[in-house]
Amino acid sequence: MLSLFGGVLLGVFVLNDFSFLTSLKSLFSLFGSLLSEPWILKTLAFAILVGSIMALIEKSGGIEGFVDYMLHKTKIVKSGRSALMLSYVVGVIIFVESSITALISGAVGKPLCDKYKISSAKLAFVCDSTSAPISSLIVLNGWGALLLGLIATQISLGIIEADAVSLLIDSILYNFYSMAALVVTFLAIWFNIDLGDMKKAKHIPKETQSLQSGGASMYYMLLPIILMVISVFIFLYLTGDGDILKGSGSSSIFYTMLTTFIFTLFYFVGTKNMNFSTWAKTAVLGAKKLIPIALILLFAFAIGEVTTSLKTGHYLASLASENLSIYLLAGVIFLISSVISFSTGTSWGTFSIMIPVAVPMAVAMDANIALCIGAVISGGIFGDHCSPISDTTIISSMASDCEVIEHVRTQMPYALISGTIAFVLFVLFSLL
Repeated sequence: MLSLFGGVLLGVFVLNDFSFLTSLKSLFSLFGSLLSEPWILKTLAFAILVGSIMALIEKSGGIEGFVDYMLHKTKIVKSGRSALMLSYVVGVIIFVESSITALISGAVGKPLCDKYKISSAKLAFVCDSTSAPISSLIVLNGWGALLLGLIATQISLGIIEADAVSLLIDSILYNFYSMAALVVTFLAIWFNIDLGDMKKAKHIPKETQSLQSGGASMYYMLLPIILMVISVFIFLYLTGDGDILKGSGSSSIFYTMLTTFIFTLFYFVGTKNMNFSTWAKTAVLGAKKLIPIALILLFAFAIGEVTTSLKTGHYLASLASENLSIYLLAGVIFLISSVISFSTGTSWGTFSIMIPVAVPMAVAMDANIALCIGAVISGGIFGDHCSPISDTTIISSMASDCEVIEHVRTQMPYALISGTIAFVLFVLFSLL
């Protein structure tokens, strides 16, 4: 957290030519503007509500009931591998919003991974690898809406002549990083492949709270999670004025968590699983545990804003456009997008910067436009996947009860393998 704040501070000083008073004023202005943004406030509130909901589910006995059901009644989960595979499948199925995907994948997998002593780092890797990658491949969500809008803008400006939907679909077929990440993650689970620091990652036993009078019923865990899945679709529809693709991701996940939080009050207290006093105390304790995560998210947004103000992305793109071979164009676009996404912590911001740069470059060099857009998408996901200030990185860590830096460090070897595969494929397809 201190290192993130230090990065924000340094960036602000650079922007203000190291003038102390001006930089201090700029720093307060930065955080003031961030905290006045509704989507940022909703994202921070989302993190706090997650803490309360997870604590309430644990207190209710829902986690113990779910573990008992999966291990002894269905016998679907028989090992650490099947516990991780269940999280993987859940992450692939729930593709509507990357944050919700990571959260639910972690909520389902955490108690089972604890049972088989699987490290939180390994679970965080699975959650992160099935959040942004799957959301960017199955674009019936906010990701698709953003990309469609960026492509449509290039068409409306007369830079390219194409059908926006068809070009988006063609571009998704070149989203090599996301495909590679899903395959690498599957293989890492199936063959129990631990690379780098993942070999050293240990399972840390967690104290569980005693069950309440309602007993250990898996429904105290499953019903809130099912409500989350249904609610996020509903709120994307409502915030998009009837069009899910135009729905607000930040508003939808906030309203989803708020709805689920209120539901736990009526469900847990109404079924006499716990009284109101216990519900309230548990909710407050859970929220307190997630305050550091909320602060990390705030500092991550701040450093992303500072990096954008420094115009790092535009500078890198301008350098790459000079004396660049057509055969390396897609590969270089992928690398630049990766660096921008890593440094800003946002794949969406990277798309907004790089698609208006990549498309004209592809047209000028008579390159494959869909391939170049696919390189932007892949690079945005790769950098986001590796970045310690990415929201999906932080939320995956939160859902798995893993330290953010440990998650980044242990996930990096797998991400680099997927990134290398993607880069090679971009170069090969450029040669065709």
